[in-house]
Amino acid sequence: MATPGPVTPEAPFEPTRPPVIEGFSPSVYSTPESFKEKFLRKTRENPMVPIGCLGTAAALTYGLYCFHRGQSQRSQLMMRTRIAAQGFTIAAILLGLAASAMKSRP
Repeated sequence: MATPGPVTPEAPFEPTRPPVIEGFSPSVYSTPESFKEKFLRKTRENPMVPIGCLGTAAALTYGLYCFHRGQSQRSQLMMRTRIAAQGFTIAAILLGLAASAMKSRP
């Protein structure tokens, strides 16, 4: 009967260093992106989302301004416009997701 060799303890897991898995890279990009670079890349990929966000913010701001000035009719119109702009933004996000899913298909 063979005797087992001495047991060597494994190194403890260090969360600062991820495990090395052959053939797997945890990052798609070779260099980390800054916030500005990522924002510009995402805007180029789907430019309708920032346009929708700006439209939503503009309608909200102008609607609140009209509400403050006592123009209730205009304020209501701007709040409805804000809802439409939010819907446009959500649709742009969903269409962008669908386009990227179709693009990544083999």
